[in-house]
Amino acid sequence: MEENRSHKDLFKTLIQKSSLKLDIYDNTLQAFKLFKQAIERLDASYKASLSELAPQREITFENKYRGDFEIEVKFGGDILLFLMHTNIFEFSRDHEVRRTSYIRQDQNRSYSGVINIYNFLADSFKYNRINDLGYLIGRVFVNKDNHYFIEGKRELGFLYNDFGTNEMTEDAARKIVEAAMLYTINFDLLTPPYDEVKLVTVNDMMNTIDAISLRTAKRMGFQFRQDTDNKK
Repeated sequence: MEENRSHKDLFKTLIQKSSLKLDIYDNTLQAFKLFKQAIERLDASYKASLSELAPQREITFENKYRGDFEIEVKFGGDILLFLMHTNIFEFSRDHEVRRTSYIRQDQNRSYSGVINIYNFLADSFKYNRINDLGYLIGRVFVNKDNHYFIEGKRELGFLYNDFGTNEMTEDAARKIVEAAMLYTINFDLLTPPYDEVKLVTVNDMMNTIDAISLRTAKRMGFQFRQDTDNKK
């Protein structure tokens, strides 16, 4: 009898935690689908407006799916990758979200699915510059209540950081996509410091200019960091 009760407690915990994570996964996947829809609508709207806004220009705006959990959006000289992680995470005890009344009222709200938004230069993919760096501009967290929280750069992190009230809807997904694009458009490529590029190997010079293995990136690299300047 004691063993059976122990097993029931174990199985109850397993079922509760697994059910929670499955609910969060479903919400996150639905949010990802809303991003897809928002991007497709932007694509159609752009194509309809291009002849009026820039009749003499061929400025790219296109999207494609690189898998069930990846969306690539290419516009101008940039690429945004929306990547949904298939696992569920919990905010660490030190994270500011854990100190909000929203989480304190229900600790299960701190479990979230994650959609990462990366920015790359389009030429990095076009010319197969495998040493080029991307930049994580935002992470979208979605929980069991279908609420979302974003860690990210200016347009993303400052506008969408109220976990307790932000609900993932079609309109919210559209605003997030547009904010990510606007940040990327205004996030310019900076000339690297002279001392970082003054030495080049013979192997680098034997490659074509476009395939040269010197890294190109807008700022810091393939991870989210706070910029040291106040411009971004």
